[in-house]
Amino acid sequence: MREVVFSSRGDETRATVVSRESVGLTIAAYLRPLADSAFALLFPADCRICREPLLRASRLPVCQDCCDAVVPIEGSLCPVCGERILTFSRGELDADPEPCGQCRRAAPAYSQAIAYGAFEDALRETIHLLKYDRVLPAADFLGGKLSATLLQLPATDSPGWLVVPVPLHARKLRQRGFNQSELIARAACKRFPMAVQLNTKCLVRQRETIPQAGLTRHQRRENIRGAFAVRDATTVRGRDVLLVDDVFTTGTTISECARVLLRAGAARVYAATVARVLKAAPKADRIGTEKQVGEAA
Repeated sequence: MREVVFSSRGDETRATVVSRESVGLTIAAYLRPLADSAFALLFPADCRICREPLLRASRLPVCQDCCDAVVPIEGSLCPVCGERILTFSRGELDADPEPCGQCRRAAPAYSQAIAYGAFEDALRETIHLLKYDRVLPAADFLGGKLSATLLQLPATDSPGWLVVPVPLHARKLRQRGFNQSELIARAACKRFPMAVQLNTKCLVRQRETIPQAGLTRHQRRENIRGAFAVRDATTVRGRDVLLVDDVFTTGTTISECARVLLRAGAARVYAATVARVLKAAPKADRIGTEKQVGEAA
């Protein structure tokens, strides 16, 4: 659409071209508050996390405040497993962190595990909305968060990352109706700037396992051992594989998947999850800790 504007001087004119897209965006910005108000009036609903009334129309029934509360992990992290490492001085904070004690004692099969946020508060509740309440739009929200985390990955020598969601057993998949890790991986891959290839068939869970919650680390390893298999080794041979899951708890499942993939010929295996359970204190008071150390000395 062309809009001609005449200047105050009669002998001069100027023409301004207004694109249809800009007009559409202006109209949308004007109508959005009206649509939100109508939605809140006609379809009253509460945020599924904080229970406050929803004021905007959205496929995800979570208010903006709760969405904004989903934030990345902060602090010094183990460069291998991603666990938070407590620091006691400014020098330790500025230095590149070394692997945590667990990774030094027994290096995991994967090269690195990265996660977006801590498995707590709004992020934990959003993951539960997807897994247990079947709020499928949550997968797109979580995948968007994960895609930002994938920028931490190193460059790959193979033809793009082979993205493999951690699979569910066939019976669990039929019962739930979807694999939350696959939905999150698909949403993340759509936003990932690097070349990726999503494969949901090469890794299978061939043996059903009992829930890992409440088991010791040794029991978790025994429970998961032999549960996964690579269906076609040629798919992963020589490739850099990125395992995607919703939550990293102890890393037992990720480690077993990585071990199986490496045995099938994968070059390297990395892991990315939306959330991670942190064993360390979530918010260390560095100043208070330094004071305590100084007093003790």
